[in-house]
Amino acid sequence: MGPQPLFVAAAASYTANCALGASVALRLVDTSGFRWLHHAVYIATCVLAASAALTPFVPSGPGRRGRAPHPRTALAALALAPAAVPLALIPRISARSSGHVKLALTAAPFFVAGLLLSARPASARRRPGGK
Repeated sequence: MGPQPLFVAAAASYTANCALGASVALRLVDTSGFRWLHHAVYIATCVLAASAALTPFVPSGPGRRGRAPHPRTALAALALAPAAVPLALIPRISARSSGHVKLALTAAPFFVAGLLLSARPASARRRPGGK
């Protein structure tokens, strides 16, 4: 079974934001007419990462009672959680500095770990007939 959708979305948003930032820094893309784009993707990355990290701790289903999350989802959330530190600090570092790039890249291992850990092994798949 593949990774959980919120972890995929968070990692994809982070990757897109890094790619956009790098392409602007390398002057491959000019966002001077719409600077908000990088900020919007950054906000989406933060929201998706927080949502993914909190998923195992929020009850779901009717009456807010659902099945307990798969243990790997909880591990994935714990692996992703440290990404909150660089994501919280990045707005305080000038985007024109190398420190901005370095700080942004420190979150990468946490996104990768969360994504990989959120994938359930084949043995955890449901069997036909729901058993």
